[in-house]
Amino acid sequence: MNKVKIIGIGGSPRKNGNTDILLDNFLKGAESAGADTKKVLLRNYSIEPCIGCEACRKAGTCTQFHDGMNLLYPEIEVSKGLILGSPTYNYNITSSMKSFIDRLYPYYNFTNDRPRKYSSKLANQGRKAIVFSICEQLEIEEMGFALEAMEMPLEALGYEDIEKFPVTGCFDRGVVSKDAEVLKKAFEAGKKLAVDLR
Repeated sequence: MNKVKIIGIGGSPRKNGNTDILLDNFLKGAESAGADTKKVLLRNYSIEPCIGCEACRKAGTCTQFHDGMNLLYPEIEVSKGLILGSPTYNYNITSSMKSFIDRLYPYYNFTNDRPRKYSSKLANQGRKAIVFSICEQLEIEEMGFALEAMEMPLEALGYEDIEKFPVTGCFDRGVVSKDAEVLKKAFEAGKKLAVDLR
């Protein structure tokens, strides 16, 4: 039997920061349940922002840019599980995570009427996801739209978001590594994702 494949995407520009640490724990949890995992740190990829040229509607993939997304599209397609994580920047996700999400546009099919109706090439495949974000402030309101900015596009693409995972009061590099409870919850969430995908 083929193993479940899960890809984890980290949107933090800060190396070895809290987003990286949490992503590692989600993936370790998934691996403990037998999943094959891959970690992608967007800061290591050059990804141009979508320019809305619409060429991908005919081509089925982005033909405007030949960049890091060309490496990631095949990984996304073979991975039924997806974990997206970003620190909170100005009540939202980082620019690298936004560019990544926008460049998933080739997976949509559109009708030609206005407003155009859409469907996803990734839908009805049993895909599941976890989204997480970290912010310095204690109040969940200070996280703004970060979780929804990842959750809503994934739902539109056909993923079932099984968990939104906010972490507040966390800023200094690596400080989340001292929070055993949060690390355990991340591990268990990753494990659950792998189990649910079986």
